[in-house]
Amino acid sequence: MFVPVECSPPSFKDFTLIMPAISVGNVGQLATDLIISTLNMPAVGYIHTDCLIPMVGNNPYASSPENSDELSTNAEVYSLADMKLAVLQIRAPIIQTKYKQFRKLIFSWIKASEFSRVVLLSSSYAYQRDDRQIHGTPLRYLFTPAMQTIIGDRLQDLQWKEMERIAAFPGISNSEQRLYIPGGGVTKALYTDSCSEGIPLAVLLTFCSEGDNIPDAFALVNYLNEWLHLVEKPCNVALLWKIPCSWKLLFGSGIPPALF
Repeated sequence: MFVPVECSPPSFKDFTLIMPAISVGNVGQLATDLIISTLNMPAVGYIHTDCLIPMVGNNPYASSPENSDELSTNAEVYSLADMKLAVLQIRAPIIQTKYKQFRKLIFSWIKASEFSRVVLLSSSYAYQRDDRQIHGTPLRYLFTPAMQTIIGDRLQDLQWKEMERIAAFPGISNSEQRLYIPGGGVTKALYTDSCSEGIPLAVLLTFCSEGDNIPDAFALVNYLNEWLHLVEKPCNVALLWKIPCSWKLLFGSGIPPALF
């Protein structure tokens, strides 16, 4: 259930929704952090659900001591009305027995809010790629039929690579081709459900491994920006995205000097 910050709920009609999948390396969540931080998006509400592991923390996008003590939850919604853009940031894993319930909740909110399109940022294990996926860019996309109708041929100039289907039985060339996204969490299920329910959804993902996934996050958000043009490229590409203050402790607080 969506709970607005203000008394009157915001309108998301014809907005674009961007959200991450809880997937390998947390790449989708890191990329979503960059979008919210760079665009300075205000929080407009949160998703109240028992499908996610409970959590609360300080403001991950604090810009001053005055707003650093604001609380953040496991699923918050940010929005910019002038860009017709909404972002759902998910900060906690989905409880294993409630995957299906979580998908139903998200789809119910998407339909009720009348979003014009949904973009899911995700990732997949690099070590489980097949031979065709090893060469070239690690970035892939998937469009539902409803999204393909909206997009048409406008992405041909970008020369993006669609996520390959692989044989259900490797080595047997005439076996059934299937969509395989290991490490992608609910990515495949959300995509499949969106196809059957006619929701315009795009999946943008990258192959990666666990570790320092900050470069993967930058690659994925740049991939998204090629299409949606969320920010204009400055002369110095390094200044394109604003790193949130919460990333300072991404790998812990460092080694205590007292140990030495």
